[in-house]
Amino acid sequence: MTTKASTTKKRSRAKSIVKKEVNGMEASALQIQNLAIGKIKPDPEQPRKTFSEDALQQLAESIDKHGVLQPITVRQLNEHYVIVMGERRYRASMLAGKNTIPCIVRTYKNIDVLEVQIIENLQRQDVEPTEEAEAIAYLREKYAPTEIAKRLGRTDNFIRQRLKLAGLIEGFKHFVRNGEMTISLGVGVALFVPEEQQMMLETMGKDFNAHQINRMIKDQTYDLEKVSFDVTDKKLVPKAGSCVECPFNAANQGNLFGDGKMVCTKSSCYESKKNKSFLNLIEKSKKENVLLIPEIRKYWADDERNQLVISQLEKNGLKVYLLDDVEIIEKPIQPTLEAVKEEYQNYDYNEDELKEEFDEATKTYNEELEKYNSATANGFRNGIVFHPESYIHKEVYLKVLEKSEDESEVCSVPLSNRKMDDCTPDEQIIKINEREIRKKQIENNRLFEEVVGMIRETKYIETKKTLSVDEMVAFSISLYENNVDYCSQQKHFTGLLGNTSKMSKVEIVENFKKKFKKEIFHKLIRYMLTKQVHFGESNHINNLTNVSFYNAIQGYHKTKITDIEREYVEKRDTREERLKERIAILEKEIQELTA
Repeated sequence: MTTKASTTKKRSRAKSIVKKEVNGMEASALQIQNLAIGKIKPDPEQPRKTFSEDALQQLAESIDKHGVLQPITVRQLNEHYVIVMGERRYRASMLAGKNTIPCIVRTYKNIDVLEVQIIENLQRQDVEPTEEAEAIAYLREKYAPTEIAKRLGRTDNFIRQRLKLAGLIEGFKHFVRNGEMTISLGVGVALFVPEEQQMMLETMGKDFNAHQINRMIKDQTYDLEKVSFDVTDKKLVPKAGSCVECPFNAANQGNLFGDGKMVCTKSSCYESKKNKSFLNLIEKSKKENVLLIPEIRKYWADDERNQLVISQLEKNGLKVYLLDDVEIIEKPIQPTLEAVKEEYQNYDYNEDELKEEFDEATKTYNEELEKYNSATANGFRNGIVFHPESYIHKEVYLKVLEKSEDESEVCSVPLSNRKMDDCTPDEQIIKINEREIRKKQIENNRLFEEVVGMIRETKYIETKKTLSVDEMVAFSISLYENNVDYCSQQKHFTGLLGNTSKMSKVEIVENFKKKFKKEIFHKLIRYMLTKQVHFGESNHINNLTNVSFYNAIQGYHKTKITDIEREYVEKRDTREERLKERIAILEKEIQELTA
């Protein structure tokens, strides 16, 4: 009697006939043969290039114990055999010291060997992403993305993303392979042509910086849901056609930015359409005799970009009014209870309070709607307000404010609210300097936010080095500024920062660093330890912070702590003795009642 187990054992010694279907075609009868490993060679054209050494070693140990459970596929070439599928099992068998390996020998007629290797590799779970992308790109030469998705059992979007990743230049692929660059970020970079990718790589420098790359992608991509033109318009720029069908629309390259998210990746085309839409807006203003108002305040009218917009309006024969020159009535948005709930989601409001807020919002809406509906009767006219950078616009009612010709009245207006033309040369210098100071402030705000954002994305927090002096200085000042109240500053830290009346913030830090001692750092930490404990229902037995603090102070005032503890122990012992006496009396009464 032959059992299944004995049959399985015989397979390693005898030939057995099997049938296999490849790409939907049944092959002729195939044989499993034990071939000498010395006669087998890897295929130099094999698309898989990377093999995990640890995984190979684990597989070698398994093969040494159990043998090769699944035969490899080879094709004969002259006096030796070339691997089609199973190079990993072949390598592990070599490590295990095997002399033979079970093989299926095939002669391929109607299918390309490389294609078989690619499909076999792509169906593994541990495919290196860039190799996977390149392999799918090879299949794309023969099959449509949807067909590739069916063959590999993947989604269309997965295939499109990998096809896009295949367009990544080698310099960035290196970062994907070593794990520094995520696949999604790699796909984002691959949206751009190789020349632009190379510029991004050179701008970044030697060390990989995900924050910087994200910033460059953001600066060169445009959300098509927030544009000044109709993305379905094929005639706006005839050569470019509709954005909906454009190959540079990320939605047509796979859902790279989310489900159906339309993002333009060709800045020149985007700028052309944006500028053309602005010219069309100017023509509409002239043709329909509506005022065209840029969203610019007089204070920022001299900004270089704003001046370009103003000059373009003037060149087209339009009288320029800024936001300060007009009164605007916009069509109000009707409130909903859901919108009110979202607005006050961080407030602890009950349903009645939310209803009150909704009723108040509805009342305000009705008042604004009445004002909007009666705008023309009150001297308002049709107008268009647009953003000076994006040119996104909205239709409104507006009225030009009357300007007083009384020079003294003009001079009574605060300097910050006056146009440059209304200022004396001395006042203009003041305004120019004030604006430059403000611009520097904004630049520094943005610079600092960008640096902090970049640091948070690095492994700075995981750094194993001891704190540097600068880090201890930063932590000390942070503790002092944000946690030490005024009274404690005067009591414990008088003169910590020195005389700061004539120093800038940068100078204060540098001065503090020169005088810094670790004793200051330790003092601030001990102050924080005394302030961060919890009272009320928390104590040194049931609260983690309190327990750790209580243990920490034992080495400083042990005698005083012991004295305080002794007082409480004595009180507790006295109380417990009384309780015992009381309980004994009650127990005696119980015995008498049950006797």
